[in-house]
Amino acid sequence: MAQFVDRRVFLTGAAALPMAARAGASPPEAVDEAAFWKGIASQYDVTREVIQLENGNWGMMARPVLDTYARNVERVNRDTSYYTRRGMIADWMRARDALAATLQVPPDEVAFTRNATEALKALILGYNRLTPGDAVLYADLDYDSMQACMDSFATRRGVSVMRITLPQPATRQSLIDAYAAAMAANPRLKLILLTHLSHRTGLVLPVREIAAMARARGIATIVDAAHSWCQLDMTLADLDCDYVGINCHKWLGAPLGVGAIHIRRAALSAIDRDPANPASDRDTIQARIHTGTVDFAAPLTVPAALAFQARIGSARRAGRLAALRNRWVDQVRTIPGIEILTPDDPTLHGGITSFRIRGRTSTAENVAVSAALLERFRIFTVHREGPAGGACVRVTPALFNTMADMDALAKAVRAIVESPSYGSKPT
Repeated sequence: MAQFVDRRVFLTGAAALPMAARAGASPPEAVDEAAFWKGIASQYDVTREVIQLENGNWGMMARPVLDTYARNVERVNRDTSYYTRRGMIADWMRARDALAATLQVPPDEVAFTRNATEALKALILGYNRLTPGDAVLYADLDYDSMQACMDSFATRRGVSVMRITLPQPATRQSLIDAYAAAMAANPRLKLILLTHLSHRTGLVLPVREIAAMARARGIATIVDAAHSWCQLDMTLADLDCDYVGINCHKWLGAPLGVGAIHIRRAALSAIDRDPANPASDRDTIQARIHTGTVDFAAPLTVPAALAFQARIGSARRAGRLAALRNRWVDQVRTIPGIEILTPDDPTLHGGITSFRIRGRTSTAENVAVSAALLERFRIFTVHREGPAGGACVRVTPALFNTMADMDALAKAVRAIVESPSYGSKPT
């Protein structure tokens, strides 16, 4: 499968990386890791107001990607419909082909969306194999909007909606067992939502194994890979699933407003066309999405983001994010009163991990912890709600973060736990 990457974009991205990371240089194993990651970090123009550890909302574009985006915006703005109605579709499809090649799926099984939410909404609400009396299933760690889509089946289609709580602490087998038990409990279960990497806690599901169990029972799975792709070392082929939604503006570092939907060709008929698309349109994956006019420059910049990340490497990127996570987790896990919400099993976490102070499970209490980190230590995090065990504080490092950043976080968490007035400002 040929991957299209504009040569100018590729060379720009390659030139931006440290010399040791370029083609023909020493193998990564021989490179000083600190120097390598310092060079990578230099390609991000990060705020100096805080230590930014809330990178889950969206990912920052590296400078060469941002430069490419600016040129694309300039061209679209300058040439307007003279470009969009004549040559842009071919460029758009080449960008789509480059994405598909990296995902290791056929190009006609991928279409751009504005985000993973839009992709997953089309998959869930468009799934047409449900009849009254059937059941669908989701878990407490799934994304709020996707939970709402699943809940809507009860009134829209007369379907029973099941919700399970994932085990905490989790093991790989306990997660598999939780879904196996849910499948066994309801023989009319027909659809499961699986979040590969939870935005709430960072927990990674063994999706491939769970989906295989479901398939053996005739149950379809829709996978939310918004946070896993480019945070973990994986491709869509690794998941072996029919329906997946991803983001390109999170861990790939493409411009805001780019996601993608994946539907296997053989499973296309199970997803309805978007009602805004005429029935006379070709029966393709694109017919399942209808966005209207979008920021055309954003998808056109995806090849630049792919080129930048390719020079780092998927395994190396995932290893760095996990190492940043482990740096602070290793220091705080033994602090009395701290709960870390992802296990240390490397197959069950990436870079994201959440924590809470034992017994402080309300939203207000975790907002206070996050506020204390910001106001007292200038460390930016975010609280998350939704886990059955209570609210928590999410820590999300990015490639521009340093080990010193993670040490500062660990020191701050210890100080907050040991402070009787953990939510107050310093005097």
